[in-house]
Amino acid sequence: MIDLYYWATPNGHKIPIFLEEAGLDYKIHPINIGKNEQFQPDFLKIAPNNRIPAIVDHAPTDGGAPISIFESGAILLYLAEKTGKFIPAEARGKVTVTQWLFWKMGGLGPMAGQNHHFAIFAPEKIPYAIDRYVKETARLYGVLDRQLAKGPYIAGDYSIADMAAYPWIVPYERQSQKLEDFPHLKRWFETMQARPAVIRAYEKANTINR
Repeated sequence: MIDLYYWATPNGHKIPIFLEEAGLDYKIHPINIGKNEQFQPDFLKIAPNNRIPAIVDHAPTDGGAPISIFESGAILLYLAEKTGKFIPAEARGKVTVTQWLFWKMGGLGPMAGQNHHFAIFAPEKIPYAIDRYVKETARLYGVLDRQLAKGPYIAGDYSIADMAAYPWIVPYERQSQKLEDFPHLKRWFETMQARPAVIRAYEKANTINR
């Protein structure tokens, strides 16, 4: 059993997608970030950076005590290696998946997040900041579009790289992007959107953030 500490945000969505795809048993523990529950002492013991998602795996492969993991990219890597799913065993394939996972963690997620902040949530609308992050989001969409011209998924076969990126493309309209400008990305997005495990993950999200 895996305990998932979660709120339905782009970063949060990544982990239920993996868990649904892999068919792992898990229990969701909602962490309402709107009420600052991410600062509760019990949660900080699991996720010292006071961010969701985080997990506790009660059946680690070494047979030892439960292990807690924070940071969505680290969680995806842990789960992929634990199950042997959605990441290649051979070195070259693993490098491809890992580098695109890190691309998302260091690029797409943070830049799209700043896009959301300055365009939607900031109390003062700063045109320079909005323009900067909208343009950087578009650049990253272009990088992903060119990669997806090479195959059906980001690293060729379906992987944790796709699970990491997809939730950050879902709010493309809020990021002032048009999928029609990125045809390979659009095709991939529609493929991801139709996957049964992705549908199930988002349906569960709809029961949490109320």
